[in-house]
Amino acid sequence: MSRERGEPASEPADSAKVRWIVRVGAFVLRMLARTWRIRVIGDEGLNAERSARRPVIFVLWHGQMLPLLYQHRNQAVRVLISEHRDGELVARTAIALGFGTVRGSSTRGSGRALLGLVREVEAGHDIAVTPDGPRGPAKSFAPGALVVAQRTGARIVPVTAVARSAWHLRSWDRFLIPKPFARVVISYGPMSAVSAADVRDAAREAERFQMIMEDAERAGTTAA
Repeated sequence: MSRERGEPASEPADSAKVRWIVRVGAFVLRMLARTWRIRVIGDEGLNAERSARRPVIFVLWHGQMLPLLYQHRNQAVRVLISEHRDGELVARTAIALGFGTVRGSSTRGSGRALLGLVREVEAGHDIAVTPDGPRGPAKSFAPGALVVAQRTGARIVPVTAVARSAWHLRSWDRFLIPKPFARVVISYGPMSAVSAADVRDAAREAERFQMIMEDAERAGTTAA
């Protein structure tokens, strides 16, 4: 049957379903997260950068994204999210929590995504990158965020989340979902600049930042 003139087109079923899932998911996350007992450690450097109104580059492991999205909700941080189908759910959930998004990957054919991140930093926005995303290996530091730091001069903020009472999905990143009333430790590593002369030298610093992330996670585990 043809649609009458002036009658609005119906919303595609997939789009309506995604919107419904995101709405419910964001609500459930807020309700769950309100029960968490969150402790923050090592954020002195971040607070200093914020006071000076200098944009920063958050780096976090993909599997620890959920509590960190909640911790930094409504701060207009721009998050790099993959263009894969599952990335659409993450992107819409992030937007519902007050984030902006840059779509793409920092590891695979990443020129457009990295350019978008550079522009966001130059516009004065904080950005967040999962250096092991979107497909792993888990907790392996790829250099995309370092390239952005080298080009913009923004400092990198390593941040991890630890919860002893949690569910872990059977995914490549063992996605972390803290249980109700769990103690969650948000652990920041030291603010770190990338002083490399060029992009190639910046990428060589990935091993150093891998160690910084591991140290931050160990500190969080000790405090949990």
